[in-house]
Amino acid sequence: MSYKHDYDKTLTRLLEILRRLYEGETLHVNELAEEFNTSTRTIQRDFNERLIRFPIQKSGRGWQMQEGFCLTKTTNLQDQLVLDMLEKMSENLGSGFSLRAKHLLSKIKNQDLSPIYARLNIEDISDWMEQIYTLEAAIVKNRIVRFAYHKESKDFQTEIKPLKIVNFDGYWYVVGLESRTNVFKKYHLKSMRNLQVQEKTFTHDKALDEKLDNAINIWFSANKEAFEVVLHVDAVVAKYFLRKPLSKSQRTLEAREDGSLLLSFRITHEMEILPTIMAFLPHIQVHHPASLREAIATRLRNYLNNRALKDDVFLLE
Repeated sequence: MSYKHDYDKTLTRLLEILRRLYEGETLHVNELAEEFNTSTRTIQRDFNERLIRFPIQKSGRGWQMQEGFCLTKTTNLQDQLVLDMLEKMSENLGSGFSLRAKHLLSKIKNQDLSPIYARLNIEDISDWMEQIYTLEAAIVKNRIVRFAYHKESKDFQTEIKPLKIVNFDGYWYVVGLESRTNVFKKYHLKSMRNLQVQEKTFTHDKALDEKLDNAINIWFSANKEAFEVVLHVDAVVAKYFLRKPLSKSQRTLEAREDGSLLLSFRITHEMEILPTIMAFLPHIQVHHPASLREAIATRLRNYLNNRALKDDVFLLE
């Protein structure tokens, strides 16, 4: 009789299954159910739904990794650096996720000490992995999902056609089409409750993937046509836009002798780019459109007026 490990969390079980598959083992449902002290139905669901995005396949009565995907200890320097970067990025996804990622990566690395350091301020989703697996399976199978959503101290029920799980500015969201209206919507992942996958299916519109790919942040809208923004960026900050383009739509219209740049972007909402402009003032000027230039001026006037009012109150006190 095999030793029954106390794996009481789905994520722990899945990572252990993946590790053994990547190491070349062929795994059987009955044996895994006994080892993890769970039902064969749960293990079947692991393979058919939770691990559907991984290159695994049936082999007789067992499951194994597809040819060419098994991992061995790496001695290649470039591969080692990639693994180091993945490990460092995982540290910012929450302690639970980080520990499991380290355990899995240690199976294919030759050393523990890493010269790589990465600081990503990312929302901790360690306790939401079960919901993520459910959503991922629904997205792959084009299944509608129903859930309660908490917004502004209220809960409401909704159904969507889920398209992607995305991360913008460190926060996790689910984007999709509202089932009834087919309007593009965005939902904060950790504000979703009682997630249920429905039997109803939908057809995935690939055009939405392209719009999402060009988005700068969560303010983008797939329901609106993109418009052009042209910025003049002073030489003192131009290097940051060259090192890390703001979006895939970023284009250099002109590189001037003084080192400044004239940059073009395609956005769907002014809030996609307005925070970046505000952060780099006074080293960025808006050439086009005038409405965006006026929106920035209005915010600055409001700030100065509020600041002056608070200073007056302080003096009176």
